[in-house]
Amino acid sequence: MGEKLFTNKILIAVVLSLLVLLPFVSDSRFLLTMMIQVFILAVYGMSYDLLLGYTGIVSFGHALFFGTGAYSVGILLSKTKEPGLLPLAILIAVAMSVLVGVIIGGLSLRVKDVYFSMITLAFAELFFIISEKWSSLTGGNDGIPSIPVPAIFRERIVFYYMALLFLIAMYLFLRRLVNSPLGRTLQAIRENEHRVESLGYNVLQFKLLSIVASGVVATLAGAMWAIFQRYVNTSVLGLDRTVDALLMTIIGGTGTLIGAVFGSGVITFAHEWLSSLSTVHPIFERWLLFFGILYIVIVMFFPKGIVGTIRDRWIRR
Repeated sequence: MGEKLFTNKILIAVVLSLLVLLPFVSDSRFLLTMMIQVFILAVYGMSYDLLLGYTGIVSFGHALFFGTGAYSVGILLSKTKEPGLLPLAILIAVAMSVLVGVIIGGLSLRVKDVYFSMITLAFAELFFIISEKWSSLTGGNDGIPSIPVPAIFRERIVFYYMALLFLIAMYLFLRRLVNSPLGRTLQAIRENEHRVESLGYNVLQFKLLSIVASGVVATLAGAMWAIFQRYVNTSVLGLDRTVDALLMTIIGGTGTLIGAVFGSGVITFAHEWLSSLSTVHPIFERWLLFFGILYIVIVMFFPKGIVGTIRDRWIRR
């Protein structure tokens, strides 16, 4: 009860804060753009938290799903030049993510731990190479520029509200999922897989469902990313994108969902702030080093992530 009360209060506080700050944020195109990125990447982080925080699966190829959503939207809309086909593009992206999730899960879940992680990494790298070499379809390294999207998505303030509603909807969906019997079983598998299997549950099947559900949410986040950026390149399939999801989950707190919002905010603004300092002093040209120090400090003071550590202290009180 304490954890649920804490999570609900955090969610309400975050949403209200964002809505209150909206008039100030909308005056700056830069800040508005950053907040939209935080919302979309937070959904991507929550999808990874379903794997890592609730099922205990460590994947190094989660960017594959994010890239599937982005490229599905980018390819269909750029080839047809019909922004009205956006709903169809999203449906195709979801269908492809389910197919990819079933194939990857079916082939890789038979091995465990680091071997599973390596197989997911191999699949992600395979798709990365395909997107890089199949330039006639994906644009190769140059990517797909000027993706035509419906006019309503070109208004930053409108897209801000859409991204915020998208974040809330995905959070409520995932929260309902992890609190359902399916979600409780996934958490039991995370704690003791052999005991769950001895009780007669098909662990492989439940893990597969987790991968597919996580992949669909990540794909939707990738589709929103392509709509927002109106540009897609191979970076959406790179290992860095998976590392971002992993960092967002750990910084915010594994097994919290809402922690991905804080993790996304820290990573997005830290990247922008630290990289901008490179123009101030040459020492900041190695800004990734300072980001690593920031990450170490967060882990030291928040060993269970920002939300996870605060939640534990809240419950103890």
